[in-house]
Amino acid sequence: MKSDPQLAARSAALDLLEAALARRAGLDEALGGPAMNKLSPRDRAFARAVAMAALRHLGPIDKALAGKLTRPPPDPVRNILRLGAAQAFWLEVPAFAAVATSVELAAARKGTRAFKGLVNAVLRGLLRDGPPAATPEDLAPPWLFARWRAAYGEAGARAIAELIAQEPATDLSLKSPADADRLAPELEAEPLPGGSLRTARRGDLAEWPGFDEGAWWVQDASAAIPARLLDVRPGESALDLCAAPGGKTLQLAAAGAQVTAVDRSAPRLKRLSENLARTRLAAEVVVADAGEWTDARAFDAVLLDAPCTSTGTFRRHPDVLWAARPGEIASLAAVQMRLLAAAADRVKPGGRLVYCVCSLEPEEGEAQLARFLAARPDFALTPVAAGEGGAPEEGVRPDGALRILPHHLPGGCDGFFVARLTRSAALPVSGGAG
Repeated sequence: MKSDPQLAARSAALDLLEAALARRAGLDEALGGPAMNKLSPRDRAFARAVAMAALRHLGPIDKALAGKLTRPPPDPVRNILRLGAAQAFWLEVPAFAAVATSVELAAARKGTRAFKGLVNAVLRGLLRDGPPAATPEDLAPPWLFARWRAAYGEAGARAIAELIAQEPATDLSLKSPADADRLAPELEAEPLPGGSLRTARRGDLAEWPGFDEGAWWVQDASAAIPARLLDVRPGESALDLCAAPGGKTLQLAAAGAQVTAVDRSAPRLKRLSENLARTRLAAEVVVADAGEWTDARAFDAVLLDAPCTSTGTFRRHPDVLWAARPGEIASLAAVQMRLLAAAADRVKPGGRLVYCVCSLEPEEGEAQLARFLAARPDFALTPVAAGEGGAPEEGVRPDGALRILPHHLPGGCDGFFVARLTRSAALPVSGGAG
């Protein structure tokens, strides 16, 4: 396998797919694993593209495979079939190459060797039928589609799911809004509401205009909205809890705030520190659990982007849909309650708090807000106006909170729930939110 770059790339893609389906964050871990690191840059890009195509189209692929298989094969064999179909139907790999390399991949591994004939026959059958038709219901895991239907209606659920198969463009946040007119043409980008730029460019980010000077960083347009809504002013103290990988920290620092960034993951904070250095911005970086941090300081503005199921990020991370489990929603909601209580206690009287999650699940957004407001009379919701900070009009709820769905921005965006709150300067604290 080492002497055959094509086979090595597909073997790495198989590792990526298996990791993505096995556990949350498995894909990110595998992308930095030894199988990928041994490949050339071109082969690494191909391996990632194959795995991502399989994940974006997993539902339709599995539906087509079900019509060709009389009994379920072992998971590694199924994953080889998924990768073969993804190559042939969505990556424009010639049909003969998609089949031949899939058979070779099966033959190269002890656990799948006995199934190489099955791989050959099933893939040839799929290719005769052509690309599988896909309805929105096919693209999403059934349990998640049912939840979205219940929360957002049939039309909303279908509009969300239709985006699963689409590869997104790249959104950039600018260090200085004044650079937009200069950078947009250089990056072949279009300005978005709120000030982000969106580009269809591909390739090594380090070679893009403005990277070395630290003029921008990659950040989905929706993910940039919460920090804008916090509306920090130069010289204010700002706390970014659960800060890594750091896009919001960079936004707050670029606005002139004195920022403290807290996250429990030292490796992810290393990436934040690297981006601070590249953009020539400053922030205090602290490795700590946001809910147990012992520092006694209070801040003018606090932002909590809480850990969540991340179902709203499926456009860039389709693996989240297939790694998520129904039981995680309740357990993560408990974590969010704990962190939200801790975040609230960090806000100075008269200060602001923004709570957000990149989840489409109401238990992690709307329900958290209702529970928090019932427990904390010293906080009040400060309504978000349509267009404020780039907030899509469709996402503004009657109470002034923000529920961004992936189809609310042309071309798609991450799904987010955002609530902006202000702490009273007079009312005493009545207890935690948990």
